[in-house]
Amino acid sequence: MSHVTPSTEMVRDDIAVEGSPDLTPGRRGFISTTVRGQPQAMIGLTVVALIILMAIFAPVIATHSIHEKTGPIYQAPSSEHWLGTDDGGVDMFSLLVYGSRVSLEVGFAAALVAMVIGGTVGIVSGFFGGWVDTLLMRITDIFLVLPDLVLIIVVAAIFGRHLINIIIIIGIIYWTSTARLVRAQVKSVRERVYVKRAESIGAGHGRLVSKHVLPQVAPLLIANTVLTIALAVFLETYITFLGLGDPSSISWGKLIENSFLGNAVLNNAWWAVVPPGVAVTILILACTMVGQSMEDALNPRLKVGHLAVRRFRLRPLHGQLDSE
Repeated sequence: MSHVTPSTEMVRDDIAVEGSPDLTPGRRGFISTTVRGQPQAMIGLTVVALIILMAIFAPVIATHSIHEKTGPIYQAPSSEHWLGTDDGGVDMFSLLVYGSRVSLEVGFAAALVAMVIGGTVGIVSGFFGGWVDTLLMRITDIFLVLPDLVLIIVVAAIFGRHLINIIIIIGIIYWTSTARLVRAQVKSVRERVYVKRAESIGAGHGRLVSKHVLPQVAPLLIANTVLTIALAVFLETYITFLGLGDPSSISWGKLIENSFLGNAVLNNAWWAVVPPGVAVTILILACTMVGQSMEDALNPRLKVGHLAVRRFRLRPLHGQLDSE
């Protein structure tokens, strides 16, 4: 006769939940474990940390002023100007260093806005269900089908091309995917035995969400937020390149816009276009590597959807040949 304790039954029930990551309640050190266990996460996090340090210590790293002409127009890279100068004779390396501040600010702030809005909507929708779930998901669908570029143009025309407005509009654009992802996980956690038992002994909604639901959703929410940072940086560059960015702020997207307005391509001044474009690419790639590694750690089945040469393996046919 086998004896099954309540705790054992709870564990079995959690494992049996189909389609949900296996997260233990109160699990700690998820980010550090993921970073140490996957080389691509370590590389991505190192690159992001270096860019953040560059933005913090920009006054020390920059070699020239970004508000004064320090050389000829479109001067080629040299020992004095490592990345040459732009169409105004301003040092490109100094502009690149200071531009990282605005790009990072927009990326992290917009991702935070998307995380707060999407996380709140997803938790409320998945936890309460019923008409609340239906209402919030229909609102999410409305925002999901809104054209991004048209919405950005309307907001820029009505409220102005201020940096705060850009951050808010990017956050509003990207919160929908976060809400759907969090909702699916919350609906799974909501039906688990330990949550039902806590509710049966009188635990209120606030305690259930803070003690049982949120710890399960937090790692997934963080992973999605890291990926949203990459999307926000790209969208800020895209918006600024189209002339809808903040004209008073220097970002990597602004540098690319200025280079095209100043006919850098016609003047063969590749150093005015390539460095900010490469910087945007590196930051997006680093954030994607970290976010993808965290998603893989949460749900290993997602690995099959990521294209990577190292994940393709040839199966040995020794057993089949012997049987034949």
